[in-house]
Amino acid sequence: MPSKPDFPLYVFYDGSCAVCASEIEHYQRLDRENRLILENIALPGFIAAAHGISREDFLYQLHVIDNGGRVYRGVEAFWAIWQAFPSSTLYGLLGTAIMLPLVNPLARLCYRCFARIRGYLPKRQDVCDSGSCRLGKR
Repeated sequence: MPSKPDFPLYVFYDGSCAVCASEIEHYQRLDRENRLILENIALPGFIAAAHGISREDFLYQLHVIDNGGRVYRGVEAFWAIWQAFPSSTLYGLLGTAIMLPLVNPLARLCYRCFARIRGYLPKRQDVCDSGSCRLGKR
């Protein structure tokens, strides 16, 4: 199991992906303690190199960087996000289950399959109509 993240978490997501953005919006609504800082990698001003990760890697899978600089990718990124909600029984169970020896490899395989088809999923129509995106605004 990865080490517990040091909050806040910087969550790097593709705001142009309808599925990805909806998931992150859900977490944003739950985040009453401001443990998540959302970074939309689809915005023109996003500079991947500033984080030491290539743009292609950011686009391939969800990335979370904790306050201590630890990087969580894919399934582990979701695990780290779920740690931001310690009072949630659901996310506690999901976090435990996803790291089980038999479940984790299956979850990683499913995530890789999702990552490969993500580019073919619907794009958000309202990504930046006004020049600034909705997500990440509090």
